[in-house]
Amino acid sequence: MPARSRPVITAPVTPSFPTAWLKGDPRALAFLPDRFRHRAARAEAAAAAGARSIPPALLDIIAAQNARLAPSPARLRHLEELSRPGTIAVVTGQQMGLFLGPLYTLYKAAAAIADAKALREETGRPCVPVFWLQTEDHDLPEVDHCFVASPRGACCRVSLDIADAAASRAPVAHQRLGPGVTQALEALRAELNAEPRAAEHLELLERAYRPDATLSEAFTQVLASIFAEEGLVFIDPRDARIAPFAAPIHRLALQDAEAISGKLSRHVDALTQAGFTVQVHIRPGSPLSFYSPDGLDGARYRLDPAGPGTWSLVGHPAGAQVTTDALLRALEHEPLRFTTSALLRPLLQDTLLPTAAYVGGPGEISYFAQLPPLYEHAGRPMPLVVPRARFRVVDDRARRLLNKLDLTPDEVNEPREALLARLATRNEAEPFESADMLEARLFRTFLTELEPLGEAMLKLDPQLLDALKRTRGTVRTALSRLVGRYGRALALRDTVAAERLDRLRALLVPDGAPQERIHGMSYYACRFGTREFTRKVLDACVPFSGDLQDLTP
Repeated sequence: MPARSRPVITAPVTPSFPTAWLKGDPRALAFLPDRFRHRAARAEAAAAAGARSIPPALLDIIAAQNARLAPSPARLRHLEELSRPGTIAVVTGQQMGLFLGPLYTLYKAAAAIADAKALREETGRPCVPVFWLQTEDHDLPEVDHCFVASPRGACCRVSLDIADAAASRAPVAHQRLGPGVTQALEALRAELNAEPRAAEHLELLERAYRPDATLSEAFTQVLASIFAEEGLVFIDPRDARIAPFAAPIHRLALQDAEAISGKLSRHVDALTQAGFTVQVHIRPGSPLSFYSPDGLDGARYRLDPAGPGTWSLVGHPAGAQVTTDALLRALEHEPLRFTTSALLRPLLQDTLLPTAAYVGGPGEISYFAQLPPLYEHAGRPMPLVVPRARFRVVDDRARRLLNKLDLTPDEVNEPREALLARLATRNEAEPFESADMLEARLFRTFLTELEPLGEAMLKLDPQLLDALKRTRGTVRTALSRLVGRYGRALALRDTVAAERLDRLRALLVPDGAPQERIHGMSYYACRFGTREFTRKVLDACVPFSGDLQDLTP
């Protein structure tokens, strides 16, 4: 096998904020300290959370919500513990993806359970894992489908096929599954029915995903069943009984909108100057709440200032406006008309719950990097931010393909054409060189020849440096095209290897993306058993770690 090559780096590249943060980059830690890594910081966060408690009336509502779920003695114990002073929570949450959405939903819940157990052992405090259902979101096209892994090749997309999904602005809490879910279940069964444990998993889904159920009800029922033994507690904020407890947060967001947006904007400027891309745009003077003017289950709109005491409803078809007085009256009498944005939701969670830690993915880590000014303005301590568990499932089918191709799971992340070229030339006398290797060798020679005259040439014409850079880019592009053609030509000589590689990539890096962001759970549950696969994930979770691990069920 030819030696690995390293790309030639021509300019410093600023990584994404989550990547930099996980690597301990000081630029990222200046905005969001990695306190989750340090036992003393974890104890401090637990002590701060333990000083808060859930109001008894709110706890009764949470208990009533959980009473509708699969029976769980462990969940009942956790609910009882939440009523005791000093109990803390590890919180996570996710959108209501069809059939649980991508695998990382399962990983988030498992990580919250593992981290709660670890905090309990470290601090001696009761610590409860809580799943905050993101029922206020209205991004239906993001959650009305899932992807099913297939050993035959590309993923199978299973969808509800809701006609007006793109136009809907109502919270997903009110979205009925409708007749489309029957067709979705049939498609899932057709794809997975031959797997050894398909019957039990498909029956679990069919009990929950009924045409008359809402997307959020079905999602919650399935996830609660999966984690019944661990006692995962669920909270649905889209509840008329919870809305009055959220009203003070929305009032703060509305009345202090200008001050809050100013502080957040200055913080965003600092993030941008540090070289990071900002996850959420800050609208000057706008509150972080959405408002539903046409009813509790109606479309929700962001508010923008339209003049003294007046707000426009962004995206409203009639260009409607509303006064501050009208909003405050609605907040008093119908607080369920208000819903949180991505930046306000964490503050609401941590106001209602004794949150010691929040388990989030890359997007949520980026949210929290923007949030210190909001927590400071509200007088609330930020919880620990803990990266969710990350897994790459390498099952027996993937392992057989890896062995046949003599590849490692990490190598499968490399570009397809480069892998094909490497596979085709393993027995060649001359090993294949990647574009990076060719470019590096060419330009080392070129620059060596140029060096004796380089200084004199640049003194005569400083623009020669720009010309050199342009030439470098042109040659790099040409080399990449040549390498691509070479790889395709070699692939024709070995169609069996190409077919195996495509099947392997579909299993490990579907569409070139991380497996956990594309594949749903159903393929793995139907192959290995719902509970058995879940137990594998739970056992593999390393508390307070965001490192990618291979999972071999």
